[in-house]
Amino acid sequence: MKKMMLAVSAAALAAGAAHAESHASEAKIGIMLGFTGPIESITPMMADSAELALTEVNDSGQFLSGVTLVPVRADSTCVDPAAATAAAERMITSDGIVALMGADCSGVTGAVLSNVAVPNGIPMISPSATSPALSDAEDNGMFFRTAPSDARQGAVLAEILAEKGITEVAVTYTNNDYGKGFADAFAENFDGTITLSSPHDDGKADYSAEIGALASAGGEALVVLGYTDQGGKGMIQASYDTGAFDTYVMGDGMYGDTLFSELSDALEGSYGTIPWAEGEGADAFAAITEGAGFDASSSYTRESYDAAALIALAMMKGGEVSSEAVAANIMDVANAPGEPILPGELGKALEILAEGGDIDYVGASGVEFIGGGEAAGSYRHYNVVDGATETVEFK
Repeated sequence: MKKMMLAVSAAALAAGAAHAESHASEAKIGIMLGFTGPIESITPMMADSAELALTEVNDSGQFLSGVTLVPVRADSTCVDPAAATAAAERMITSDGIVALMGADCSGVTGAVLSNVAVPNGIPMISPSATSPALSDAEDNGMFFRTAPSDARQGAVLAEILAEKGITEVAVTYTNNDYGKGFADAFAENFDGTITLSSPHDDGKADYSAEIGALASAGGEALVVLGYTDQGGKGMIQASYDTGAFDTYVMGDGMYGDTLFSELSDALEGSYGTIPWAEGEGADAFAAITEGAGFDASSSYTRESYDAAALIALAMMKGGEVSSEAVAANIMDVANAPGEPILPGELGKALEILAEGGDIDYVGASGVEFIGGGEAAGSYRHYNVVDGATETVEFK
């Protein structure tokens, strides 16, 4: 009973703070990503992209009578739910955020959603949490994501292997919600033989035992559903060192320029998938990030910009700086009908909303929400050549 009363009190305080913010001169938006941990090489560019959207809104001078959006960064670690939960609680109680752009990895995202966001009424938009399990999470309308579920990515990977005539593979996946969900989705869709599907833990110095078991099972390729800076990278390195496999098929968590350059010899001729977009929105995003002086060609930069932009536009649609306005209006600003909005056009979107018009936020990733805040999304099929990636097609 005591715990229940504390939870109710905390939720009431948070709701009161959210309402009070509607008359404030600034609104704090949480940016929670794994600045340390197994994807730390890609998160700085994700954060820069999200903050670029907030800066664009501020510079327009069109946001809710001059309210300034202020980003507040926090480290999710990607893999430590307790640390992510504590960081999210600090952002709410100490910083007073009204919405959260994040988290990134699926396990910590689920923990923050259930332990912090839902009890405190804080909406969150993840740019990269892709576990199928999040589709059915009890979110009270608080959770959205701009990256599509791995339920679809598993099918896309299986389709690519079928097109290449690959009928026998071994699978290694990071031992968490993301890895398990992705491996299950792939297995459900792969019309061939999986010789062995085995988890690996992040942060180990030696993966020779794991690779030994997979090599004994055999396969035409090793499917690696891990993280670019830790376990997945370690598995590929151990395989290359022992000659276990020659070809690697990689999921989205493995996409990273550092990995491709450092293991260029091992990865030559390998391939993978990553949520990506092409067309006017992607081109517009490339232009504004180049103008801002940073390279946003990394993974999940487009989805991060879009997540932050949607938070601002939803508040504008609702006419106030509050958590309630974000949660209630995200679907409206994300989907048709309305004027299509590309990166670099947030000021235009704010003007339309101020006049009572409708927008259809296309953004950098071709935003289209289906169901309860699920992204439809598209995938880039790429090959690794000379330590870099080349696009094969979009699916």
